Amino acid sequence: MPQAADNYQALFAGRWGHLTRPHVRALAWLLDAPGLLDPADPHWQGKVAAPEPASAALAHWLARLEHDPAPLDAALGDRVHTRLGLYAEKLMAFYYQAHGRLVAHGLQVRASRNDTVGEFDFLLEAGPDAVEHIEFATKFYLLQGTAGSRFDTFLGPNLADSLGAKMRKIFDKQLVLSAHPAAQALLPRPVVRSRALVKGWLFYPAGAQASTQGILAAHCRGFWCAQDELGALEGERFVVLPRLEWLAPYRTDDAAATLGPAQLQAAVAEQFALSPAPLLVASVRAQAGGLVEAERGFVVPNDWRARAVARFN
Repeated sequence: MPQAADNYQALFAGRWGHLTRPHVRALAWLLDAPGLLDPADPHWQGKVAAPEPASAALAHWLARLEHDPAPLDAALGDRVHTRLGLYAEKLMAFYYQAHGRLVAHGLQVRASRNDTVGEFDFLLEAGPDAVEHIEFATKFYLLQGTAGSRFDTFLGPNLADSLGAKMRKIFDKQLVLSAHPAAQALLPRPVVRSRALVKGWLFYPAGAQASTQGILAAHCRGFWCAQDELGALEGERFVVLPRLEWLAPYRTDDAAATLGPAQLQAAVAEQFALSPAPLLVASVRAQAGGLVEAERGFVVPNDWRARAVARFN
């Protein structure tokens, strides 16, 4: 594992360590974390949005939410969120709405009653006569060199997709949605620009930290290992991260919620006996009266590599 001083978790702790509420921390990560893709790389043709730099105004706004989260809690509602992508979208919608930028969120386009063409994730203010279309995604991919395209070597933990497949869908279908006649009839104002905003984490096997053209060098990263490699992990205390806590670096005040190395191996074995879904785990360390994430990584079943080759080759 990289040392804490070399990773994003240390940067997040230095900037947002005073935030303790999970929803507020997740929102801070969505707004402040680097994107996965390099907006300046010509491969993306200027269609990748760069995250806005953190400002004093943003810090004050997040501090107010930490003190009084009622507006954010009300926006999220009482529904128990089960899909990480929808949870992240609701957080971003709250931010855009609170800052007077949101024109529409989740606007569906239908050619007919039973024919859905697509959906605009966000339409944002872009002047009195125009809106901007932002296609938003939060993704988690593991590097496994089994396919031809450099972006297809980053695979979803459940082997359902790849970074390459996701970007082809965004570019070929979602970012051109405003050109569809059904969309043009629905839009409140013309779309002046369509861009993708892609946040997330990329995970690398031991010894594979090389950069990839088109991917932002400063992206959030972690490790991945097979179940039988768990004994090589560094750290004394660990947590298995619930899915809705995959965004921001983890923080807890409950030391009893953490696991020692042997307990982690037992917990992973128990979960894999029920389901082969990879688990995201984090090592934690004491800081400022609590326990904060030092490093994170996916633990995959021992046959994951073979299944990845079979799925994508």
